[in-house]
Amino acid sequence: MSVCCASAQLTFPSHTTTPRRVSARMSNQPPKPTTTTTSIFTSATKLLWGPSLPPGLLISTARTAWSTVWHLMMTQLAPSDSSGSYTRPTSQFRLNPTQFPSAASSELHLYVGLPCPWAHRTLIVRALKGLDDAVSVSVASPGQDGSWEFKDNNIPIRDKDKLIPGLDKANRCRNLKEVYKSRTGGYDGRCTVPMLWDSRKKDVVCNESYDIIEFFNTGLNELAKNPSLELTPPELKGKIETWNRIVYPKVNNGVYRCGFAQSQEAYDRAVNELFSTLDEIEDHLGSNRYLCGERLTLADVCLFTTLIRFDPVYNILFKCTKKKLVEYPNLYGYLRDIYQIPGVAATCDIPAIMDGYYKTLFPLNASGIQPAISLSGHQDSLLIPHNRDSVGKAFVAQNAV
Repeated sequence: MSVCCASAQLTFPSHTTTPRRVSARMSNQPPKPTTTTTSIFTSATKLLWGPSLPPGLLISTARTAWSTVWHLMMTQLAPSDSSGSYTRPTSQFRLNPTQFPSAASSELHLYVGLPCPWAHRTLIVRALKGLDDAVSVSVASPGQDGSWEFKDNNIPIRDKDKLIPGLDKANRCRNLKEVYKSRTGGYDGRCTVPMLWDSRKKDVVCNESYDIIEFFNTGLNELAKNPSLELTPPELKGKIETWNRIVYPKVNNGVYRCGFAQSQEAYDRAVNELFSTLDEIEDHLGSNRYLCGERLTLADVCLFTTLIRFDPVYNILFKCTKKKLVEYPNLYGYLRDIYQIPGVAATCDIPAIMDGYYKTLFPLNASGIQPAISLSGHQDSLLIPHNRDSVGKAFVAQNAV
């Protein structure tokens, strides 16, 4: 679906209705059911709740039908293995760290969606490195059919540099699929964000998030406003790789393995791995400010984009329910620490994140109803002092006594 994971768009049959003069989107009034639609629902109601079917048979029939349709939709949304465990498809366009494209010969444009944690990584590193002028951005909106769309939201000029869903600034396409298809040589595969585009060559540079953030960190320093910031220092490379091997499968992808599990066995395995890993990280952060010590690294950026979505989305929608993040004092302080780094908060749009998950992941939330969460309270809590400035130093001092 739109949240960076679909392998195909979901399509559903629609009833033929009588045209109305004012569309539902343009009117504040709820659409009135047409005669055709009303008769269909009336007939269905009489069939289901009338004397035609006994209640037991009705429930059994409905359960079987819904289960079949649900598994079909989940197969399109989230491919799984024979045990029902979610298997994330691989990215098709990769970057070789030893062969980064030349900044001088490229005109780079980044396509993102605000709900997507993988796209969020690229926005954070772009902000931290000061690449706002070097890499322009188009923000897509999640479509009802699982696609990423570009819409004219009449963004005021004063907000033109803010991360707000709008039009495709590079190619003027209607949706992301059109952008991919317009590349040199064409394309007919999965159309995901983030995607880095070269406007000069009219081609996809990369759609693998980690490749993109590595490139932003080291490959564009001649254009960066903050070139001295190094998020993959050589002396920490081993630790970064170790944490990535833990965090990616069990946390970043782990929450999706919980939410997209198609069997109880697959869910139990995923949720147990997720929370045992969070427990491990919680303990580690008791004596380390960041994952690799005193310095922020790409490993922290990757963990952060999952944590910021944990309580509003994953805890509820993906059934990651053993604990809320606020119940982990070190992890929650760590989340606030990174959120309060200049530039990071501007990349976090909690309302857009919730819309993107609750309104478009139809198989997981067919009603589209969002849970009641105080968004202002959630965002205000992220600004509470984190008091983690001296975490590692205090631990060293304590153990030196």
